[in-house]
Amino acid sequence: MAEPRTSRYARDVAVVAFAQSDHLRRTDELSEVEMVMPVLHQVLAATGLKAGEIGFTCSGSSDYLAGRAFSFTMTLDGVGAWPPISESHVEMDGAWALYEAWVKIQTGEADTALVYSYGKSSPGSVRDVLTRQLDPYYLAPLWPDSVALAALQAQALVDAGETDEPALAAIAARSRTDAGANPHAQLRGAVPQGDYQVRPLRTGDCPPVGDGVAAVVLAAGDLARQLCERPAWITGIDHRIEAHGLGLRDLTDSPSTRIAAQHAGLFDAPVDTAELHAPFSSQEVVLRKALGLGDTVAVNPSGGALAANPMMAAGLIRIGEAAARIHRGASDRAVAHATSGPCLQQNLVAVLEGDAR
Repeated sequence: MAEPRTSRYARDVAVVAFAQSDHLRRTDELSEVEMVMPVLHQVLAATGLKAGEIGFTCSGSSDYLAGRAFSFTMTLDGVGAWPPISESHVEMDGAWALYEAWVKIQTGEADTALVYSYGKSSPGSVRDVLTRQLDPYYLAPLWPDSVALAALQAQALVDAGETDEPALAAIAARSRTDAGANPHAQLRGAVPQGDYQVRPLRTGDCPPVGDGVAAVVLAAGDLARQLCERPAWITGIDHRIEAHGLGLRDLTDSPSTRIAAQHAGLFDAPVDTAELHAPFSSQEVVLRKALGLGDTVAVNPSGGALAANPMMAAGLIRIGEAAARIHRGASDRAVAHATSGPCLQQNLVAVLEGDAR
């Protein structure tokens, strides 16, 4: 048995399994329940656990995407209605559902947790839907969409001399080339930058719109080692939020990401992998600076959100992809990042480590 870990928290908690769907531009023939069920079955099968053996279940999704209130209750059919379960939901990316589940295990109220999230963006216009998260008095009435706001951030970076259009194109090309090895990615291989969406962002600098699901299983202590040959221990996790008003923020920096990383212990030791939730190429520039990532770190080896960006699941996928690399021995210490809100408004940072080899 491996030596007990030294932890800053009451309990050692690890990601012991990760599964995701193939991310597709449209899934007209599938309901949310039909999308979720195969992924839940796959992630539970990886651990050998049955639904009734899970101590806590937490999901992340958005009623705005589904177009109906309390839409998450329908996908509970995919989990199973019997036996009764301890369950919760966040109207956020699944990374924040994972945070809630992690807290639940820290309290001792559960030893295992199933976390899943999903997004079906194809029925509507994501660019328009996301305007509803803006300040309702000054910004939302102007209807600036998510791409226009990201373009403001990108232009601020260009004006500050921190990047330029060729550098952004190189980020997009690298991400989608790396996604060639990811069978679940929506966009793989060389993809032309295309026309301007909103200057200075071209089509290649923006995330694809698509549908997808992700799920992870968390477990504590020795149980994690029983369920997984090499658990991905969550040695630090924290999330922070910045001002709602874009005019109150420096869009070329992300202090909330940096503070979350400090509290998660990221800067205590080097990392070899970073899975960053950067839906736009320009946002990778901001996150690299905030997290102090050097050229030796493998950034988004899965392709990242530029290769597949299912709303409400892309952040959880970053944690899952980082954990999966630890599971298979491709990484020893990784950082995973998730974001929500316009221009990196809210950020979660998790540090994951594998047992010494």
